[in-house]
Amino acid sequence: MRPATAGSRASSASSAARATSPTAAASGPSCTRNTGTWNARPDGPCSPASRWPTAPPPARSSAPDGPPMETPNVEDLVRRGAVFYVAHSGGKDSQAMYARVRRCVPHERIVVVHADLGRVEWEGVHDHIRATIAHELHVVRAGKTFFDLVRHRARTYPDVPAFPGAGRRQCTSDLKRNPIQKFIRGDMKTRGATLAVNCIGLRAEESSSRSRRPVWSLSKRLTNSRRTVYEWLPIRQLTTTEVFNEIRRAGQQPFRAYAAGNRRLSCVFCIFGCAGDIANGRRERPELYEEYRDLERETGWTLFPGESLAERAAAGEKER
Repeated sequence: MRPATAGSRASSASSAARATSPTAAASGPSCTRNTGTWNARPDGPCSPASRWPTAPPPARSSAPDGPPMETPNVEDLVRRGAVFYVAHSGGKDSQAMYARVRRCVPHERIVVVHADLGRVEWEGVHDHIRATIAHELHVVRAGKTFFDLVRHRARTYPDVPAFPGAGRRQCTSDLKRNPIQKFIRGDMKTRGATLAVNCIGLRAEESSSRSRRPVWSLSKRLTNSRRTVYEWLPIRQLTTTEVFNEIRRAGQQPFRAYAAGNRRLSCVFCIFGCAGDIANGRRERPELYEEYRDLERETGWTLFPGESLAERAAAGEKER
């Protein structure tokens, strides 16, 4: 039998997988509708309260797998000529992050980059990002698609789950992180830049692993003898409500999926999507929904551990 935490076989085997997977919730993660109060905050641009409303960042920040490092100062980095790369997914966190970075960093030092996920991402994301930023949007793409990734894994490792999961987020690394980091390397070379900041919209509230991420760290993947790149989490301490407030403060609205009750925005059928998100995705993209179901049948694995896409979508409809 397949372990519950690693995915499970689709079709006829899915029932057996669920029977041996008591820890797999039938309807996936809880899906609480977003309820941001949308009240503008009175604090000024780039003030400590504006950047870290819950608590200020620590005086020292841990570098990945290394000793504590002195927390960089944004003004000092700007003075030293740093380029600030904002990774923008089109979701609420990216939108709030961009608004904060823009208040702290000169316009000409900001570069916005989006990792295009192809037909598996929400339609209209590019237009939404462009409508809410004051910069050119640089769009990067991986040489493969989500479907390519799943099929390759199914062929290469037939006895392990074909779909990505919490412990094997290949979709994030291959389709998002790697293309963005490749762009940063190339853009820095073109500019002749030797100092940069990779701005990422992760928040401590999202998970225990993300709560352990420091506000500042040195990027081991991007730093070498010729360049220094820091990773900065500008909205690490924000709550979901504060994220929506930040968007409101910028005079903007979040992407339309949130108005429908979505908790997150990435792929229409994200491996971390709650039941409500998946049900919304099925209504939005019924043809893509059928392609995912076909992929489950083709590979013999379900998108979620112990639960098919259809089952989670049905659970989401019941929650409405």
